[in-house]
Amino acid sequence: MTDATITLEELRGKLDRGDAFTLVEILPPPRYREGHLPGAIYIPPIQVRELAPKRLPDKSAEIVVYCAGPGCGTARAAAAELAAMGYTNVRDFPGGKAEWVKAGLPLERP
Repeated sequence: MTDATITLEELRGKLDRGDAFTLVEILPPPRYREGHLPGAIYIPPIQVRELAPKRLPDKSAEIVVYCAGPGCGTARAAAAELAAMGYTNVRDFPGGKAEWVKAGLPLERP
């Protein structure tokens, strides 16, 4: 499912309802520490293949990946890599952190 995307409204609804899925920020660790979408874990872009089996053990679970925003293709590339690794329910949030912040939604900080 490398072409599957999710909109801001869909993602916000999933978070508000407490749906079971894993939200993954695909940016370097300092960017994650600056603030991330609520409940997100991070996987650095260069470590997707290495860390996914540990952090995302269920290959059939819903996973939503995002990066900085519309101009950043990192999440899309990570979604394609996850699909190639056998993950079957991966969606990309192309608006990323930029769209989330522009909508006035809060970021979490560790």
